[in-house]
Amino acid sequence: MTRIRKAFYNQKVFIAFITCGDPDLETTAACVRAAVENGADLIELGIPFSDPTAEGPVIQGANLRALTGGVTTDRIFELVKELRQDVAVPMVFMTYANVVYSYGPDRFLSACKEIGIDGMILPDLPFEEKEEFLPLCHVYGVDLISLIAPTSENRIAMIAKEAEGFLYIVSSLGVTGTRSEIKTDLQSMIEVVRQNTDIPCAIGFGISTPEQAAAMAGISDGAIVGSAIVKLIEKYGKEAPAHVGEYVKRMKDAVKAVS
Repeated sequence: MTRIRKAFYNQKVFIAFITCGDPDLETTAACVRAAVENGADLIELGIPFSDPTAEGPVIQGANLRALTGGVTTDRIFELVKELRQDVAVPMVFMTYANVVYSYGPDRFLSACKEIGIDGMILPDLPFEEKEEFLPLCHVYGVDLISLIAPTSENRIAMIAKEAEGFLYIVSSLGVTGTRSEIKTDLQSMIEVVRQNTDIPCAIGFGISTPEQAAAMAGISDGAIVGSAIVKLIEKYGKEAPAHVGEYVKRMKDAVKAVS
């Protein structure tokens, strides 16, 4: 059983997203550890990109700050290697196809295997073009995690059938960011997923409160939070880890109560 499957085994999960290098890699490492110590079951690490099309202003700002601060893919690999000395939960990269292309897909994925990255999410990679990366992902044992959005409609079954790791269910149209309410008919999207795969699915985009996290975990296998965590890091900078830990604990408790 892979680390990702183990994380979802018999429980509702809480997934935390953190942009690497905002405000610096030391703070990123401390935030990851604080999140894990307070119950995060899986960590999504954002590799900054200059044109993050799926992101709202909060994560775009984090990307810009990290890049301005001189973060590089190599330095992020070093960070993960260091985290893996004591962080046992699955970690996946969330980035853009261009980042992988410019690094060299073979080199990128072999490095992922070496440092203990479990999966990769590329929000700008159309499902129909995933063959460009999939064979290499299989060679190096890295799950290529698919996204299902409200616009996926008649493709949901097809994407679910070929899913790996876990399915990232996008709660609403548009870019990442916190929302006061989530109106998409997620229930029926998840029913189609369940009919076509036994791979777990978690809902992300727009979740920021414990109530929202519990509601999303109630209809899926877990909740994913990015912008709300990145906002805390933007607000508190180097002092953010304690605040991130406290926030993650509240969110995980809410999700756990659903289990």
